[in-house]
Amino acid sequence: MTTTSWTARRGVRCAFTRPGEDDGGGHVLARVAYQRHDAPPALHDGAPRVGVHMTAPDGEPFDEVWRTDLPVRAGTAGDLVYAEDGEHLFCAVRVEERGVYRDAVREAYRSAFDLITRLNYPRLFRMWNLVGGIIDPNDEGEEIYRDFCVGRAEAFEEWAGRVGSIPAATGIGTRSRGVTLYFMSGRDINPVHLENPRQTPAYEYPEQYGRKSPSFARATWLGSGTDSRGTLYVSGTASIIGDETVRRDDVLGQVEVTLGNIADLIGESNLHRHGVGGGYSLTDLDLVKVFVRDAADLPAVRARCAESLSPDAEVVYLNVDVCRPDLLVEVEGICRPRDGGST
Repeated sequence: MTTTSWTARRGVRCAFTRPGEDDGGGHVLARVAYQRHDAPPALHDGAPRVGVHMTAPDGEPFDEVWRTDLPVRAGTAGDLVYAEDGEHLFCAVRVEERGVYRDAVREAYRSAFDLITRLNYPRLFRMWNLVGGIIDPNDEGEEIYRDFCVGRAEAFEEWAGRVGSIPAATGIGTRSRGVTLYFMSGRDINPVHLENPRQTPAYEYPEQYGRKSPSFARATWLGSGTDSRGTLYVSGTASIIGDETVRRDDVLGQVEVTLGNIADLIGESNLHRHGVGGGYSLTDLDLVKVFVRDAADLPAVRARCAESLSPDAEVVYLNVDVCRPDLLVEVEGICRPRDGGST
């Protein structure tokens, strides 16, 4: 695996690496290991390390490494593990398997929100929600993802006005039970949260998708320094138009719709609509995770994505469930600042 990295703001960068590989330079802010077993968040060599069971037995594990050129201070707060560099904060928490998740998820989010406000990093810009058994029923017969969404939404409602607006996020299945959450937030930043004109905002979904709507924006743009360049964090995106799944039972059709959704989301017209200059194309997407429900579909999905994404992009493919039973594929990624130009 080739390491890919960039400066998202002063001194902060992200990379995919092989397990244990050192991508060099700066200080580790956090390491998320996409591997063949879960490992609860803990401090390791002075920084948080989170292990998530996302890799199939025949898949290649990798680490998502966040680095900074600034000194890092790491610690724990109850079940949370975190690290900060004076500009950004990473925190993670695990909710172990249980019959109903909503109360524990609400408490986990409350704890995270308390931490980021207490340490003065209230501007959320990226969240990941890795949910085991995501489309299975809980002990009350409710889909686990819908159960999860209730706890998350209640926490956001309670903390409205004290933490920043709902940011980009991914909610995806894992290969083990339990829920792993990790978050990125900042101090003196002004994130812009984007929606897609092709899609209903997730937080406005009708009740047919659950008692509480999913709490995430389609993307978050984070400005870089004092110029107009920035990094665009693209949420987990699937084959949804409006609020409806389209191209059911057609995996390549769903890839087409998903990539089309991303292209519209990150394009110049939509960024201008949100007051952000410039624009991106699919070839600007990097550090891409492609989640594929059925292992048999992986070769076809891989081939189709290769046609649209840059050959230089770092792309990983993970065989896990998506957040609706009729969704076959989900894609997330990051568009980095262009050298010497505005975005």
